[in-house]
Amino acid sequence: MTTPIKIDFVSDVSCPWCAIGLKSLETALANIGADAAPELHFQPFELNPTMGPEGQDIGEHLAQKYGASPEQQAQTREMIRARGAEVGFTFAMDKRGRIYNTFDAHRLLHWAGLEGRQSALKHALLSAYFTEGENPSSHEVLVRAASTAGLDPDAARQVLASGEYADAVREREQFYQRQGISSVPAVIINERHLISGGQPAEVFEQALRQIMAES
Repeated sequence: MTTPIKIDFVSDVSCPWCAIGLKSLETALANIGADAAPELHFQPFELNPTMGPEGQDIGEHLAQKYGASPEQQAQTREMIRARGAEVGFTFAMDKRGRIYNTFDAHRLLHWAGLEGRQSALKHALLSAYFTEGENPSSHEVLVRAASTAGLDPDAARQVLASGEYADAVREREQFYQRQGISSVPAVIINERHLISGGQPAEVFEQALRQIMAES
């Protein structure tokens, strides 16, 4: 018997642990196979909502926000790179020197959800930033990602130029903040069960199987 599962994946496209968590979640769902009928929704969360359009040097940003020394940053980068390699995601650390505002990326993801291409766009955006080192606040980068995801680039350009879905994205962000979500990824199953962080696939699989059995 196939069990329907609603999954809200609260995340940011500039969050490396979100890329790792997504790959792990997808592996878990593949392992579960036909026993589950997942309905996956990507929900917006901005790690840096006040970031200006020019972005900020990553080293400077991490030192200011977390007090991380250059040595600590190097250790974290290597841990993220290794975890990414384990789940099949490439972090090209030498290509990514700045962190950017991601609000327009979330607007585009909202639109992609209405078009049935949200997951494809999410992957394209994560790859654009973490693998290619591109600027996820650039409309040209976002339009290319939309095209890669099978969306109409002209329609994507129109969404970005119009400011459409800004209110919807802010409403969703505020909703999850009110629910106590303060870090990502936050994976919410059936609107009740929370799995936090870029967990290994086995953790997601075990949690999903338990939730399916209980339902």
